[in-house]
Amino acid sequence: MSVTRDAVHRRYRTAALRMAGPTSGCCGSDCCGPTTEAEGCGPSYTEQELAQVGLDPSISLGCGNPLLLAELRPGEVVLDLGSGGGLDVLLSARQVAPGGHAYGVDMTDEMLELANRNRERAGVENATFLKGTIEEVPLPGDTVDVVISNCVINLADDKGVVIREAFRVLKPGGRLAISDMVELRPLAQAVKEDLEARAGCIAGTIPVEDYRQLLVDAGFQAPDIEITGEQAVEGQPGAIGSASIRARKPAG
Repeated sequence: MSVTRDAVHRRYRTAALRMAGPTSGCCGSDCCGPTTEAEGCGPSYTEQELAQVGLDPSISLGCGNPLLLAELRPGEVVLDLGSGGGLDVLLSARQVAPGGHAYGVDMTDEMLELANRNRERAGVENATFLKGTIEEVPLPGDTVDVVISNCVINLADDKGVVIREAFRVLKPGGRLAISDMVELRPLAQAVKEDLEARAGCIAGTIPVEDYRQLLVDAGFQAPDIEITGEQAVEGQPGAIGSASIRARKPAG
């Protein structure tokens, strides 16, 4: 396990164990916290969405709501990269029923245990949580209609590998719909090298155009990146921001 991945693993193991506890919001000292419409965060979940699965937003460590981008339809197969406590998977499962299925992949045992408890609590049967990494998804290629993710890809050492993996599992014509953090102004080198800042969705951010190029290099068509919020880092206003990111795998 890489040094960065180990730091991320420790942080989210701890998060899983204290998920029900109070937090400071998604974009305070920690960019990946319960999703609300606090300054710097992306769109939140509605009360109606949360009521569908009997959960609250404290089980999401995201920076937006990728389901607003995904346009899910009954019968589709959806995959959540870095599914955490399972909120996006469970909401997706509701939207793709009947006939569809929602998968989540996460590397943290404690998060997988939490997600499965939440699945049982919500009474969702068309959802499966898989142990694995976002760099090596345990699903065959060309099997998924939609890939979603919520404030996770920025944590990866090699984001290109993750994006290529998303492209691999998508069916021709499949859609990518993710919320993530991006770099809007250059961060100080000390911040970029800080493991806590990396695991907190700050230091691993990359510029918008770099993100767009990774999508193009992987083969995605018409990548669209919309900044939905900005956040200061160590007194630097607007250094990073939440983004809604969409792209499509060619149909042919």
